[in-house]
Amino acid sequence: MSKHHECSVNTARRRFCKLAAAGLGLLAAPAVLGSGEAGAAAPQGGRHLIAYFSRTGNTRTIAGQIQAAAGGELLELRTVTPYPEDYRATTEQAKKELASGYRPPLQTTPPDPAAYDVIFVGSPNWWGTIAPPVMTFLTSADFSGKTIAPFVTHGGSRLGRAVEDIKKLCPKATVLPGLAVYGESVADAQEITAAWLRRNGLAR
Repeated sequence: MSKHHECSVNTARRRFCKLAAAGLGLLAAPAVLGSGEAGAAAPQGGRHLIAYFSRTGNTRTIAGQIQAAAGGELLELRTVTPYPEDYRATTEQAKKELASGYRPPLQTTPPDPAAYDVIFVGSPNWWGTIAPPVMTFLTSADFSGKTIAPFVTHGGSRLGRAVEDIKKLCPKATVLPGLAVYGESVADAQEITAAWLRRNGLAR
């Protein structure tokens, strides 16, 4: 996750800087659940869900770029209890959650993965892996047979163990090579994001 600033439903119910060597990000604005702009359509081949957790907005920005290039519905993961406003308190809480395997409850019930063919999963790099709220999402339903496309924002640790840990959490899903975007570069990452989508056959 980036040390730098990390990185709506149009119709009813449509769908955590770098610290030490691992990396942990700063804080984000309140999350919003929802689909993107009206008319965003999934590319031929199936429906897309773009689920992500963002504390400072970096991961949210990449999620928007993915939607613009590939279509699909946005789902911003929001915890029942927000992380502390204080940066150090946030990093310590995240470290403890990851060490203990704690899965923080989410405010909203994620949609059934069965309704989608591809699930994009976005997270800041927290201590070398995906943030606990994303782990909550990935263990909340059965992703067997689904295609998961991970994307991560970071402050130098790139993907870390994100892809490997997603494979462990969803052993019966197909997990594609991940996208890693440096936190300070998210605003200008459209081409990097589009190239990743093309490599994985997900661009529309």
